[in-house]
Parts: sequence; structure tokens; C-alpha cells
Amino acid sequence: MNISIGKTERQLVIFDVNKEAFGVDIGTVREIISMQDVTNVPGVPDFVKGVINLRGKVIPVVDLRRKLGFNSAEQTKENRIVVIGVNGQDIGVIVDAVTEVMRIPVESVVPPNSVIYTGDYEYLMGIAKLDKRLIILLDMDKVLSRTESISITSALASAKGTKTTFDRASEKKVTASA
Repeated sequence: MNISIGKTERQLVIFDVNKEAFGVDIGTVREIISMQDVTNVPGVPDFVKGVINLRGKVIPVVDLRRKLGFNSAEQTKENRIVVIGVNGQDIGVIVDAVTEVMRIPVESVVPPNSVIYTGDYEYLMGIAKLDKRLIILLDMDKVLSRTESISITSALASAKGTKTTFDRASEKKVTASA
């Protein structure tokens, strides 16, 4: 999703992961919450921390450090869960700290360099060049591959006593009671 203010600015939520600044379009962010206990779920990829209960809704939680290939770190009081709409469902993303919400000029965003941008990293939307820093822009719909999203949804459905399959013809998830 690309939210533009007029046609000259983008509004972003900026957060740190492994001492690097990342940004996502504010329109994808549902809310930002303090860290809370995460319940482990068997059968999910190793970058999935588990699930949380957010006002009665079970939300999967991804450790963005692990998903991006960084080592896990000790939890601090600065850690946050950013709840983001990803491929039609809410997913919590653990970040080291949320630092700010800011508007950046569209012309400050450059595409990722072909040396670092391969098919495995299509979630990199670009890099914002600001006066004294760079911000890596993420497309959260692409951070999780379709297979990973289906795997997470299926594991959560199993934990809830439902069964989720993927109908390749319609390219939709199908959920039924077990």
C-alpha cells in the first residue's frame, strides 16, 4: 500500500531493527502496542514468535529481526509490537523500538540497488535518503511470502480447531471447522 500526502510526500512509521531504521506506510499500521506475553504455537516457521490475544482477537506475531536474517536479541522495555495489515489479516511485528511518524518527500526515495535487491528481497520498496540518515522502506505485504502466510494461517487455524486450505484456482484461503 502506498499512502501519499498530496503527491509529494509519504507518511511513514519509523522503527529500529538491529540498529537500522526501517519505515512502513502509515496506512498499513493498525496500532502499536507494548510487548506482552506471546504464546508459542507449534508448526510455524522459526521467525514466528507465536500469538497474542489482542482484545479477543488472536494475532500471529513475527520477530522481524529473525525474518530479516538478524540474530534475536534480549527483550527490552523499548520493544514494541506493530500490528500491521498484511495480505488481508492483522499480524504483529516485533521491532526493537518505534522511533517516530514522519513525512518524507517522494523524491527522497530511491529504488534498492540491484546488488542487494534480488527476488528474495522483493519486500524492499526503496531507501529514503534524508539529511543524515537512510531509512529502509518495507512492503509488509511482501515480507511474508504467500507460502509463509498460508503456513502461519494454517498453524493458527489448527490451534483454534479449524482447518485452513488454499484454493489454488481462486487463490483464496478456505477455512472450515475441524
